[in-house]
Amino acid sequence: MGKQGGDSSSLINEQGIRADGRRIDELRPIKIEVGILKNADGSAFIQFGKNKIMAAVYGPKEVHPKHSALPDRSVLRCRYHMSPFSTEERKNPAPSRREIEISKVTREALEPSLMLEDYPRTAIDVFVEVLQSDGGSRCAGISAASVALADAGINMRDLVSACAAGKVAGQVVLDVDDTEDKEGQADLPIAIMSTSNQVTLLQLDGQLNEEEFNKALSWALSGCKKVYELQREALIGRYFGKNEKVLEVEQ
Repeated sequence: MGKQGGDSSSLINEQGIRADGRRIDELRPIKIEVGILKNADGSAFIQFGKNKIMAAVYGPKEVHPKHSALPDRSVLRCRYHMSPFSTEERKNPAPSRREIEISKVTREALEPSLMLEDYPRTAIDVFVEVLQSDGGSRCAGISAASVALADAGINMRDLVSACAAGKVAGQVVLDVDDTEDKEGQADLPIAIMSTSNQVTLLQLDGQLNEEEFNKALSWALSGCKKVYELQREALIGRYFGKNEKVLEVEQ
């Protein structure tokens, strides 16, 4: 179902400044920490604006039940879950249709980056737990999961970096937050493998004309590149004593 769009005129002022103080082409602050769960094979924590998301990887490991194993590659299993306290109103802890859908697109976004053929007859489990949600959690979760997979030592072709653009108050904006997502007219989340520029996720909720789509796509790709640099530096820092990388918003 497409976005209907509410009264979003108050979300961007005449100077092009959004309700949270950002320019229309500006990302929220981002912080990435690597290797923070000792019982996981790989883990990462990301703060993307007010989103707070944990990603954990277990595997490669033996598949249960055994008949679900594949002879030529590993089975990637992803679960995206929002904690009951992650939203303003308490969420039912049971998986929702939205969480099931995002679990599926997370797996599809990550699979092209992984050399699953190196781990036949095994499973790799990825858990994405949203502790606090503020719009754009699927992109933040995918970015954190990719870092966690690298931390687990899984053979990878590239990191997957994700970001979204959208349309708010009739204008294309980068990195839509929760209020903008609810009251805006469109949301365009994408994920890419930055080295090859291969798109692994592209969805559109709402309507954009050709000019708006091209602008939103360009801005989202630019956002992905910035996320990639933070992912890369956070992973490098993991092995040199510094365990996080922060993107500060220019005021």
